[in-house]
Amino acid sequence: MLTIERFVCNMFGENTYVISDESGHCLIIDCGALYPEERNALTQYIRSKSLTPVSLLTTHGHLDHNFGNAFICEQYGLHVMLHADDEQLITNLPQQAAATVGMTWDETDSVGKYLRDGDEIILGKYKFEVIHTPGHTPGGAIYYCADERVAFTGDTLFRLSVGRTDFPGGSWEQLQNSLQVISKRIDPRTTLLTGHGESTTMEFEIQNNPYMKSAKI
Repeated sequence: MLTIERFVCNMFGENTYVISDESGHCLIIDCGALYPEERNALTQYIRSKSLTPVSLLTTHGHLDHNFGNAFICEQYGLHVMLHADDEQLITNLPQQAAATVGMTWDETDSVGKYLRDGDEIILGKYKFEVIHTPGHTPGGAIYYCADERVAFTGDTLFRLSVGRTDFPGGSWEQLQNSLQVISKRIDPRTTLLTGHGESTTMEFEIQNNPYMKSAKI
């Protein structure tokens, strides 16, 4: 059984997740930890549970989901993995910082691996499928563990909402297509752990999310 801990981080209220299994290994997804207290909370949790981080993933290349990448590399020697189509975003985080929040920020780190649709991330006996979901960004991705019926949706899909498509590289047409894809590939009983806000389920979103209805699901 997976254990999932959520940390709400930075000025954007971004959700960072630590996912661990029975072996004591863990994944970190969307490390947005920016402030010292957020980073301390993350490392203290990992230490208190005697966890060993084995992979750092991000659902997309926007700054708020990647503030903590260099910190995680320094602490645990992990380099972030993400879909290849967000290469331009992840390699230009300082420019994002200047453009979006007017801050000088240069805690960048190299990418460990670029992922593709259908790749699998392994955590012990558990497999997380990479589902490419462009729209919010070109390389947006969901990490889906079918056996545990849990998916980390980043900013592709929220409770009763979806990610914005008016940023550079965004596309409402692509996002509509991505919503159709995940409605077919993800079990309706799956819990969706989102990049901002509270969790939801695939079934609830199919039935109630107006954006999914407009995508003709």
